[in-house]
Amino acid sequence: MAPISTVKKVIYSIAGALSMFGAKAFAQTPQDTINDAVSNINPGATTDLGAFITLIINMMIAAIGIAAVIMLIVGGFNYVFSQGSKDKTTTAKDTILYAIIGIVVAVLAFAIVNYVLTGLG
Repeated sequence: MAPISTVKKVIYSIAGALSMFGAKAFAQTPQDTINDAVSNINPGATTDLGAFITLIINMMIAAIGIAAVIMLIVGGFNYVFSQGSKDKTTTAKDTILYAIIGIVVAVLAFAIVNYVLTGLG
């Protein structure tokens, strides 16, 4: 039982580190955008709503990508520790497959959204 609890600790540590990295990356970008928008405000001037919407969409896509990568790692650990059980192996393979599909969808969504918004702006 000791190795499984150690693996859980490692998984939680990795997930925590990734969430802190993601939180720091997300926390800096909106603040910079808000500071730029506030410094550029003049009476009668409008703020750049398109840039703000692009930022929000990109943050959501990044969160989906991070979640997919975490699920890929969890599926890998589940596959390694399935101990030959057919049900556990099938579940782990499905988790890995769906995580890879999620990563592909997140990357394609990021590319499509930025292409469309760049074309519009």
